[in-house]
Amino acid sequence: MSGGVDSSVAAALMIEKGFACTGLTLRLFDSEKDDDNDARKASDRLGIPHHTLDFTAAFHREVISRFIETYENGGTPNPCICCNRYIKFSHSVFTALAAGFDCFATGHYAQIEKSGSRFLLKKAADLQKDQSYVLFGLDQETLARSCFPLGDLAKNEVRKKAAGLELDNADRPDSQDICFIPDGDHAKYLEPVMGVSAPGSFMDTVGNVIGRHKGLTYYTVGQRRGLGLAAGQPLFVLAKDAGKNTVTVGREEQLHTTALRAADANWLTRPVNKECTVKIRHSRDAHPAVLTEVGGDTFALAFKKPQTAARRLPI
Repeated sequence: MSGGVDSSVAAALMIEKGFACTGLTLRLFDSEKDDDNDARKASDRLGIPHHTLDFTAAFHREVISRFIETYENGGTPNPCICCNRYIKFSHSVFTALAAGFDCFATGHYAQIEKSGSRFLLKKAADLQKDQSYVLFGLDQETLARSCFPLGDLAKNEVRKKAAGLELDNADRPDSQDICFIPDGDHAKYLEPVMGVSAPGSFMDTVGNVIGRHKGLTYYTVGQRRGLGLAAGQPLFVLAKDAGKNTVTVGREEQLHTTALRAADANWLTRPVNKECTVKIRHSRDAHPAVLTEVGGDTFALAFKKPQTAARRLPI
């Protein structure tokens, strides 16, 4: 339980189904005492016991360290994926199960479906809130013991349920930022641990230096705003090279690609045909594609229509 409306209503729905529930909050970094208090208040309102577990060390090791490392290598991380995969649905699940509980319920918007002997992760009914994107790394054992009570509900239904239960967090706004960087200033957060990001060169697509950037951590592929370049036309970040400390920029159409290669795949079921739909970031719709290669935990695909700011296949 995070202290928000979603996890609180998830707990209420599990109670209504007849489960004997206990609220569990993971303290992941030092400034979360308000969330602890809100989760405890919600648990008291629902009449269930509540416990807070300190996972700050594990969170720093599995999430924050990976976040920093990705930036150091010139990438753009998604810490929510690491948190779900290595913290919330790893340490916490098995801590709860070891205490004698049957299943682990959360307020995520997603659904689990059993197909034969396999458990499949499905999108939520409310596609605007669907979180299956950040849950892709859950393994079979975890899915078998997990439950998403909000999977078939819309957000407005969840808030209405919370209001009916007179929960204090019924109107609490949804969190939009990375939890450990609530002001959204990634570069400011990274400076104490990485040092001040060193300025370097802006390059065009043929290798000409066209300006100076203020440090790789300030940029991500696809970015347009804040480049500070006077070029007579809009420019976008096409690539970052951590080894050379360069940022390559170009026209919007140069962001488009029809191919993508990815690693660290988690196959909930092996693909039986090459047709698929793909989301390359949480805020985008899924688009049709064709798998061109499938390895152990790697794959490559071709989009049927060009996509913007997807990782390109190496030449």
